[in-house]
Amino acid sequence: MKTTRHCFALDLKNNPELIAEYKEYHSAGNVWPEVIKSIKVSGIVDLQIYLVENRMFMIMEVDETFDAEKKAAMDANNPKVQEWEDLMWTFQQALPWAKKGEKWIPMEKVFQL
Repeated sequence: MKTTRHCFALDLKNNPELIAEYKEYHSAGNVWPEVIKSIKVSGIVDLQIYLVENRMFMIMEVDETFDAEKKAAMDANNPKVQEWEDLMWTFQQALPWAKKGEKWIPMEKVFQL
């Protein structure tokens, strides 16, 4: 199976209590099952989020069935995923250069060994 990697960045609000709560929501077994299912059925085979201070990096490995527009449409029509996204937005803040409504911003690969 061939996979493709996508990397994104987003900030959390710079508040230690909110960051701790965000991390707790993302600890093993705490992400809502409907969200996990939505990720898996869309062709995402691995998804990891890394954090430094309040900046997050998401690394997403997708298979050949993944379609970003289809995933966005599926999520928009899934009330539980929308509830999760609304809840997560209470912890997150857009990057300074993000356009209105943008959340996770795609990153440019600048080096590979």
